[in-house]
Amino acid sequence: MPELLVQFVIAGVKAFIVVNTVLLAAATLVYVERRVAAWIQDRIGPNRVGPFGLLQPFADVLKLYFKEDLVPALADRAYHRLAPLISIAVALSLYAVIPIADYVVIGGERIPLSVAPGINVGVLYILAMTSIGVYGIVLAGWASNNKYSLLGGLRSSAQMISYELALGLSIVGVVMVAGTLDIAEIIARQKHVWNIVYQPLGFLLFLVASFAETNRAPFDLPEAEPELVGGYHTEYSSMKFGLFFLAEYSNMVVASLMMATLFLGGWHVPFVPELPQWLGLQEGSIGLALFQAAVTVAKTAALLFLFIWVRWTVPRFRYDQLMRLGWRVLLPFALLNIVVTGTVLLALELV
Repeated sequence: MPELLVQFVIAGVKAFIVVNTVLLAAATLVYVERRVAAWIQDRIGPNRVGPFGLLQPFADVLKLYFKEDLVPALADRAYHRLAPLISIAVALSLYAVIPIADYVVIGGERIPLSVAPGINVGVLYILAMTSIGVYGIVLAGWASNNKYSLLGGLRSSAQMISYELALGLSIVGVVMVAGTLDIAEIIARQKHVWNIVYQPLGFLLFLVASFAETNRAPFDLPEAEPELVGGYHTEYSSMKFGLFFLAEYSNMVVASLMMATLFLGGWHVPFVPELPQWLGLQEGSIGLALFQAAVTVAKTAALLFLFIWVRWTVPRFRYDQLMRLGWRVLLPFALLNIVVTGTVLLALELV
């Protein structure tokens, strides 16, 4: 019983750290996105609240917190309240199986650095929870009793279901190469050669599908302002809107983390995998864990910058273009990638 209690406490501490880190990362991303957008558009960006405008995201949170929570008179209040909770709960639960470092040894005990270690089907867990995320957006559109919200919710359901196929199939090649669904094991097998070398097409497919799954431009059709006012969150204000906002940025981080771990070697340094040993970092030490976390965060940050850069560079697709890309381009190429990967692996076994 004491051992079970210790494990519960360790998991609780990990979850607390992860949730608060995600909240801080979301605030940081809001600031970075505004700065990058200003740079691309030759503007100044936030520079009033705090030094260099660094406190602007916290001012926004304070504003949302004190805004009045408006609910349409004919809305379904229960589901209207539930929708943002589903979105944020699903977004945060995805971090449970994604490790940013290997493990540390404390008091002779090996502690894996993920909230829920030992899950050998982490990839399936991520795909399953991502599928549930669509319910939050669809419920938001339906429960608001607003035609713009409903259209946004319907668009989102069609878009996310369409691109989930390409997203899931793009990972199949990685699973075939690694021979496991355990994310930590997939990272371990990329020490010398990253999966992007074996799966360049899979990486490209995953990248494009991630933009659509996170509802980011140029795939932000569910909330297209010129057509749908604000889409599925038109009738949301105060912290309910804030939760949708937070879920979007949290999903961005998850998508970037997944790409970093599945295709870009996770915490392994490019070209010099032995660098931690050269620096004198011992296996299982806190120093090595911090180094690995820094490498993972650096790769994730580079991909997040790409998300922001694309948003402020590429114009929004039309809805028919969006669906055509998903069904006629990404899906066939994802299936082709699986066939080619299987053929190559079979040929290598025969040789």
